[in-house]
Amino acid sequence: MTNVLENYLFSTGVLSADEIKFSSQFFQLVRLKKGDFFIREDEFCRHIGFIASGAVKAYATDKDGKENITCFKFENEFMTSFPEFVAQEKSKRNIRTIEDSIIYRISYPDYQFLLGKVTAWHGVIKSVMEKEYNQKERYLLNYNNKSVVDKYLHILSNESMLIKRTSTQDLASYLGITQRSLTRAKGQIHLTKAL
Repeated sequence: MTNVLENYLFSTGVLSADEIKFSSQFFQLVRLKKGDFFIREDEFCRHIGFIASGAVKAYATDKDGKENITCFKFENEFMTSFPEFVAQEKSKRNIRTIEDSIIYRISYPDYQFLLGKVTAWHGVIKSVMEKEYNQKERYLLNYNNKSVVDKYLHILSNESMLIKRTSTQDLASYLGITQRSLTRAKGQIHLTKAL
């Protein structure tokens, strides 16, 4: 297991060194190139992944084939389509790399076994789920019912990593706006700063 995952697990303060060492055998290293799928829509959600390096986007595709991005995940984050993983159902969204990525994944049977053997893992999962919930809440509060300029200003001051590591097209989808509107908003903000 990578030091990145071990360090993350250690930082939670939930698992002992022995529990982290025991847990490591259940995680498998996967190297994905930019554009590869971790999970595909309408396929069974069989793994949880931990991003050691790289980044992914999660999105659903509408009837016209347009991506509707719901989140991005970066280093030191767990990712899966959680409701479908827990229920062992088909995923309602895709999770696809936006950079070359190194991911440590655990299968559903191994995840269940680990939860049974190391009860402290319930605390790790609780922490992951709380973070997931908080991200969704922040998204709703910061991007719903706001102007395009306000959305972009929020990104600039609070989530600048998105500007550096995502394409304009992906960022526009995430904000629920067109690429053209995003480009216009950037222009307005930079023009205002120049005055």
